[in-house]
Amino acid sequence: MALVAEKLAPTRSGSGPSDAALVVSARSGEMWAKEALFRRHAQMANGLAFRLMGREQDVDDLVQEAFTQALTGLARLENPQAFQSWLCGILVRTAYKTLRRRRLLSRLGFQTIDPIELEAIAHRDAPPDVVRELKEIYARIEKLPPDLRVALVLRRVEGMRHEEIAQATETSIATVKRKIAKAEEILGIGEGDP
Repeated sequence: MALVAEKLAPTRSGSGPSDAALVVSARSGEMWAKEALFRRHAQMANGLAFRLMGREQDVDDLVQEAFTQALTGLARLENPQAFQSWLCGILVRTAYKTLRRRRLLSRLGFQTIDPIELEAIAHRDAPPDVVRELKEIYARIEKLPPDLRVALVLRRVEGMRHEEIAQATETSIATVKRKIAKAEEILGIGEGDP
């Protein structure tokens, strides 16, 4: 009976099953539940992937890889209701690995790094000061090592708290703070600076 009640538990919006119910169903092999998790979280994952990578052409592969890892590894998810934050963590770590691999291949001369699509970063209705800050950060972000870049984007662009970044990157809060401070130092910006 508890499983039936869990399946009927609504989402925050009040419609459809909760993430926990979808995870339970997906774990038992229900393809509709996996599809529902994908549909519910794809837009968030696409946006996060784009903001981490800065290029449209990187998004599809990154999101597909993150969802594949998440949906095939559902047995490892301890709290089924935490699917979204778990997926974000997988996506962040996958983005870090991709950035790291790209940087290494570029240094070895096997790959060129295309410039970040600055015009696509900010929403057309974003305030001018936000657009300016985003363009400035992304124009200089390619200089950063991947671990510093990911921490900085999660803090300055996504607005995540240090605790959330630590969870997503599987590092300590102190490490996150050091990485953000180092990235800001390299870029010549501070926590309150644009």
